[in-house]
Amino acid sequence: MKLGENIIADSGLLPFFQVSNPDAVGLSAPQIRHGDAVRTWVRSLSGFQKEALVISARSGLMWRLVSDEGAYLSGHDAAPCPLAFLTTGMIASYMNEITALAARQGVTLNNLRLIQNNYYTMKGSMRKRTMVGGALPVELEVEVACDLDDAALNQMLMDAVHASPLNGLMRWVLPSLFTLTRNGQQIPTGEATALDAPVQTGPTGDSPVPAASEGTLIERIGTSPKKEVAKRTAAPASSLTDEQDRTLNPAAICTLREDGIKEIEQHLYSPRGSIFRFLSEEAPCSGGQGRAPDAVSFISAGIGFCFMTQFGRMASMEQLDLPSYSIVQDTHFSLGGASGGTGQAGMADPVETHVHLQTSESDDVARDMLDVSEQTCFLHAFCRTDLKTRLKVTRV
Repeated sequence: MKLGENIIADSGLLPFFQVSNPDAVGLSAPQIRHGDAVRTWVRSLSGFQKEALVISARSGLMWRLVSDEGAYLSGHDAAPCPLAFLTTGMIASYMNEITALAARQGVTLNNLRLIQNNYYTMKGSMRKRTMVGGALPVELEVEVACDLDDAALNQMLMDAVHASPLNGLMRWVLPSLFTLTRNGQQIPTGEATALDAPVQTGPTGDSPVPAASEGTLIERIGTSPKKEVAKRTAAPASSLTDEQDRTLNPAAICTLREDGIKEIEQHLYSPRGSIFRFLSEEAPCSGGQGRAPDAVSFISAGIGFCFMTQFGRMASMEQLDLPSYSIVQDTHFSLGGASGGTGQAGMADPVETHVHLQTSESDDVARDMLDVSEQTCFLHAFCRTDLKTRLKVTRV
């Protein structure tokens, strides 16, 4: 049985679009601390369906995105799962840095294709409060024809990986920071680390209006092929069971189109799910045309979507009253070491999230919901874990 209505499909609203009236929506971007600052507002729609607005302080561009889950969470599979967005943003960022660094070094890359696998774990019991989400090293395969020798090519590619703004979230231990608001009143957090800053709220203005688009930004194109993954689960509603010990494996394949847009085929191998095709491009201030969401917008949306899923998952498993919930999340990144010309490894600040719950449950239960959601969120685990990207080079 699927949870909730299929609002994404039934609303009649375009699921993914650039917002043409960002100034009127009433969601401002945070102040830039490093190179870019991204504010992501996410609200629950129905079941595990969620809507996000993502705005970049550097470009001023705002995107509307939606996310859903597949049968493994009794979802409608009407949009990509949360992990798909971070995987897509990560591989797009790697493509940005690889091509930018090659251009700076005068290196020609032919037949370039990136293949990336991300891995996450979920272990423990929800009822016993021992369930923890985890993140494992990333595997990146670079297919390329190039005149550089093996050592020089490997060095250039590793330098590009380190230059990605996402490097700051991967290579440092960055526990996330939170505020908690229940029924419009801020309350102290529990185990989750408190953010010492004013509470940020969601949009207060007009509804977002789609801008003219040159194509479909994200679309479902099939079902992921079968792949053997350790501790793989795919049974319907398997992610809602109390005791879990499983590995998740989202993946992506990225190529550059002739028009400069990155085309990313995103797979979900464990639990087995759909294939979605994403388009990504940097904004004009970063050398692109802004015809599709940029890398850090996808990354930021993915973190927000994943965290929100954990609230819905806990409420469903524990039969808690949580009819409405949302977050406002700020992410702060450096510019890319190659694409932004800094010559430095990418860096980031801890993710800052303002949680808003509408619930008849007590303050203590609200704090428990935040603590459990942070503990079980794969992408907050990604941020608080020192991770490496394992590089493989295949000459074609």
